[in-house]
Amino acid sequence: MQYVLAIDQGTSGTKAIVFDPKGQVHARGFVAVPCTHPRTGFVEQDPDLIYESVLQAVSICLGEFKGDRKDIAGVGISNQRETVVLWDAEGRPIVPAVSWQCQRSLAICDRLRQEGKAPAIAEKTGLLIDPYFSGTKLIWLNEKDDRVRSHIKAGTAHFGTVDSWLLHRLTKGTAYRTDYTNASRTMLFNLAKREWDHELLADFGLQGLQLAELRPSASDFGASDFDGIFDQPVPIVAMIGDSHAAAVGEGCLSPGVAKATMGTGSSIMMNVGSKPLPAAHGLVSALCFATEERVDYALEGIVISAGSTPSFLKEKLRIIKDFAEAEQAFTEYDNGGVFLIPAFSGIGCPHWKYPGGAQIVGLNFSTSWQNVARAAYESIVYQIKDVISVMEGAANVPLRELFLDGGLVQRPFLLQYLADTLNRPVSTLTLSEISAAGAAALAVLQLGSISSLDAYRESRVVSRRVEPGPGVEAAARNHEQWLQWIGRL
Repeated sequence: MQYVLAIDQGTSGTKAIVFDPKGQVHARGFVAVPCTHPRTGFVEQDPDLIYESVLQAVSICLGEFKGDRKDIAGVGISNQRETVVLWDAEGRPIVPAVSWQCQRSLAICDRLRQEGKAPAIAEKTGLLIDPYFSGTKLIWLNEKDDRVRSHIKAGTAHFGTVDSWLLHRLTKGTAYRTDYTNASRTMLFNLAKREWDHELLADFGLQGLQLAELRPSASDFGASDFDGIFDQPVPIVAMIGDSHAAAVGEGCLSPGVAKATMGTGSSIMMNVGSKPLPAAHGLVSALCFATEERVDYALEGIVISAGSTPSFLKEKLRIIKDFAEAEQAFTEYDNGGVFLIPAFSGIGCPHWKYPGGAQIVGLNFSTSWQNVARAAYESIVYQIKDVISVMEGAANVPLRELFLDGGLVQRPFLLQYLADTLNRPVSTLTLSEISAAGAAALAVLQLGSISSLDAYRESRVVSRRVEPGPGVEAAARNHEQWLQWIGRL
């Protein structure tokens, strides 16, 4: 049997997992990666530590693997998106990696908007002007850091997201490539043409920046022995951003099928087919995944505060003593007319409002802590509903099914309320390492072990499918009240 090694390099750590062609896991390894915060709003990581974490995770994983390493036929990589890595001609990092979480380029974003660049950027890249994306971080580094500026001027600054940095190191500098999905999050990539946009690069003052060769997510990227962990170089046959990999892993392979990662925040991505759609209503347009035979696009919406909301009630306000108690409160109480507007850092897509803090509204003398706890969980559902609603309108495609992953899927009451509010089925998979599974599926496809991604989709095991129930009408009434409160902000 042929196996594939999937590497999922995330913000907090790196996973390495061996999969067989049917998506079954045969070994795992994990190594944590630290973040540093040198100043308020700054988030950085050490590129060398990111690379070392990959080697360590692979070593741990293969130490657990019971098969023959020679049967590992290929490698797939999924990675944290938007993080900026810059290295010189010798492959040495010029500065620390600037995390996707970093807010240092807020002033750059304000300036670009004031200069009227938002429409052109949205039209070309499908993205909003935001510190989240790589481009504004690069502008900041070029303007504020002498080391970066001198290397860009000399033409020796190599820019990459984490995937291309890892590839360059793993192949000892022989391969400098990235895939379309990671490129589509940089604010430097023309989404329709699927190429770097040199007009934007010139406008941003980044003409001297070295850029990776662009390829589909399933492609021949290079080969590596992982610094001697393997006896022979193993081909790297897939690279893809982690949210896009999750969409593949969840089976979002046709228009109207979406995934939502429900964690601290939430990322909702819906497949919209073979043509990119304009960014609208606070959504961003992105490339979902690509093979040699097909390119699928997506719309994505971001919920800023999801699981962080009930956590705030527990840890800061101490309204909730434990989450099991909160689950019981949700099932035994309604919201009592109470709504929690989780604008701790603003309200995300599609509202994009920054009213100056979270609010609990609708309180009266009959309100109990159980009403407030329920309102906190309901706020997660309503935000996902709002994103899905604008996605359906923008794509002119109804939501067919929503697949869920992340820590909140362990709350059955939340899944039922989400199905009721959407009036659509929601599903979770047995496998929890969804991004790694998506990278593995693309690798298996590129190796020819499966005929199509649809074949992989059929092999997935759905652990729970929740249909809308008798609570649909009540959920619709509650959601209407939620929208009225949001409209008052």
